[in-house]
Amino acid sequence: MEVRSPFTGRRGVCLPFSDTCEPLIFDPEAVELVRDRVVRFARERRWKHLEIRGGKSFQSTSGSATKFYGHTLDLRRHVEELHERFDSPVRRAIRKAERSNISALVVRNRQGMDDFYRLHVQTRRRHGLPPQPASFFLNIYEHIIKPGLGFIVLAQRGSRPIAAAVFFRFGKNAIYKYGASDKRFQEFRANNLVMWQGIQLLARTGIEKLHFGRTDCENDGLRRFKLSWDTQEETIDYFRVDPSGRQCSPPIRRKGGLHKRIFGRLPLVFNRLAGSILYPHLD
Repeated sequence: MEVRSPFTGRRGVCLPFSDTCEPLIFDPEAVELVRDRVVRFARERRWKHLEIRGGKSFQSTSGSATKFYGHTLDLRRHVEELHERFDSPVRRAIRKAERSNISALVVRNRQGMDDFYRLHVQTRRRHGLPPQPASFFLNIYEHIIKPGLGFIVLAQRGSRPIAAAVFFRFGKNAIYKYGASDKRFQEFRANNLVMWQGIQLLARTGIEKLHFGRTDCENDGLRRFKLSWDTQEETIDYFRVDPSGRQCSPPIRRKGGLHKRIFGRLPLVFNRLAGSILYPHLD
């Protein structure tokens, strides 16, 4: 997909805001042909580069790539067996949430998306990042949740939303795409209950694989969390191809620094404004 911005330039991304989107090439002998055609198209469109997210077979042998972890849970088991295979801290966290009278509901309405977004804005500030614009999640609701290609799991204490997650599904596969929570209620382990509720629904409705999204290689805590759900780990390569056909790694996105301190302290309204200005130029 082409991304155009007066600030970040014109480029192709497979696909914008996706964790992984491997090129579909069914004949191994056609890889070079497809690659050459894509490079030619990039020149015709005057792209700075084409970014591929996943797809080791599409890489040149001499090129470099930026690596991430991916984690996938096999759902082709009874839910009781799935639960038994989780690490003991995960099972304890689920029990604690249930004992604390936290309810986890599956919702597919606009109010559920609004509740998620309020938690998402808080979570992004906690991580020192601006949130995506509200319109971004409204489009997710209109084009994915509403047509039945996804759902929201919302955890509540009483009537107060304290954690939520957004899942997408298509065919036999699903992805845990976004998660958010209110840190003031972290002791109740609502995030674990939200994940468990989503897993149960997906398993009982015929989904076979749940992808947990990408994880930065240096994020040991998030990696351990995803592995604790009995997932299988893989590496995902991100690489860029310029119009000359040369392959290189995408620049490393710095996780610390001044911008994190700024966004971590700004009032939520200014964080939201920053997100609405910045995200149209990102991918």
